[in-house]
Amino acid sequence: MPARLTLISHAPTPAQRDARFPADEPLEESSLLKLSTLNWQPPRANRVLTAPELRTQQTAAALNLSATSDTELRDIDYSTWQGHNLNDLYAKDPKAVTQWLTDPSAAPHKGETIAHLIGRVTNWLATFAALVAEEKHTTHTIAITHPAVIRAAILHSLNAPPQSFWRIDIAPLTLTDLRHNGRTWTLRSTAIPLTAHDSIETP
Repeated sequence: MPARLTLISHAPTPAQRDARFPADEPLEESSLLKLSTLNWQPPRANRVLTAPELRTQQTAAALNLSATSDTELRDIDYSTWQGHNLNDLYAKDPKAVTQWLTDPSAAPHKGETIAHLIGRVTNWLATFAALVAEEKHTTHTIAITHPAVIRAAILHSLNAPPQSFWRIDIAPLTLTDLRHNGRTWTLRSTAIPLTAHDSIETP
């Protein structure tokens, strides 16, 4: 059966502003204030999901969305790089950072690789499609998650190589829309900023 998946990237955090690899940190106060005045109207949905991290759950709550946590929507495990600035890491070990940015199978931080993330998201999308098939009716799911997860979902929908991961820009508080026709995923829109009263109600 046809299905729609709306992926929303969480609001900005201090780590994003400072180009640091995130831990489980809260949103910036300014982000919460912006969300409280945005008055965004979500599209109609059968279910709303969120990643387990605080920043995604705070974003969902600020958008007045009652969401269920799904661990498969979690961010990459940056392990030893959590909390560190990318430029500082490069200054200390340029080879490791270059490897991370060019080789999807590399894990110089001893955490999750880009290739593993893409595989995880691919499996989640397959499970999602199977669930839709069981429900036997058109469904729409909203998921508040991380830019990395959204990039991985886009790569899967386009059947693009993992090396394209860093060529996709997903800004905070943007919407990416995927559709499933019962056989394959297609990309409808990418990184659309959330604006007041804009529900993106496309057929």
